[in-house]
Amino acid sequence: AEARRLAAKLEIHYTPKHGSWLNMAELELSVLARQCLAERMDSQAHLTREVAAWETRRNTVRAKIDWRFTTDNARIKLKHLYPSIQP
Repeated sequence: AEARRLAAKLEIHYTPKHGSWLNMAELELSVLARQCLAERMDSQAHLTREVAAWETRRNTVRAKIDWRFTTDNARIKLKHLYPSIQP
């Protein structure tokens, strides 16, 4: 009963396999800035239309992030953060 009470308080969220949701959001905002926001927008309505069109194109081509920082790279680069277990 206690375990069920505690489990009911938990809120489970999807966590991306590579990187974090914050990394993914930052990358998408960077792409948006480069591909869509390089020109000056004369109104809020114009900005909204441009971003909506950009978003539609991104979703149509099902754009994905190409993660190049592999688990093996992380083990080398971040070795000092993780303890090693000796058998």
